[in-house]
Order: sequence, then structure tokens, then C-alpha cells
Amino acid sequence: MAAQLAEVVGSIASVGYGLAAIGPGIGVGLIFGNGVQAMARQPEAAGLIRSNMFIGFALTEALALIGIVMPFVFGTGK
Repeated sequence: MAAQLAEVVGSIASVGYGLAAIGPGIGVGLIFGNGVQAMARQPEAAGLIRSNMFIGFALTEALALIGIVMPFVFGTGK
């Protein structure tokens, strides 16, 4: 029984990261989708929109990187 419990605990970290990657994935899609739409509506502001879009992308992607690190930080309790 203890061996089966250890196997379940080992796979929970990857399931947790999979769930944690959903939010940044949706966020990146929204950022670029709305950015392209804004550039199509106002082409003269494309430079400003693009720079803000990449800043938002970097911040959103940082959440995914934190999600990768957290199972390693909290998963090793031994």
C-alpha cells in the first residue's frame, strides 16, 4: 500500500503543473489575440501596442515558469 501511495504522490506534481499551465496558456492567447485586434483597429499605434503586448506576454509566461519550479520546491519533502 505504501508503494502505491508514493507513486500517486510522484504524479501529482506533474498533474499540478499541467493545471498550472492552463492559466498562462489562456492568458497568452488573450494577449496576442487582443493585441492583433487592437493593431487592426488602430494601425498607427502598432508600436506601442506591440511593446505592451510583449511586456504582458513576459509577465504571463513568468507564471508558467513559477508553475514549473513549485513542484520541485514543495515536492521534495524527504
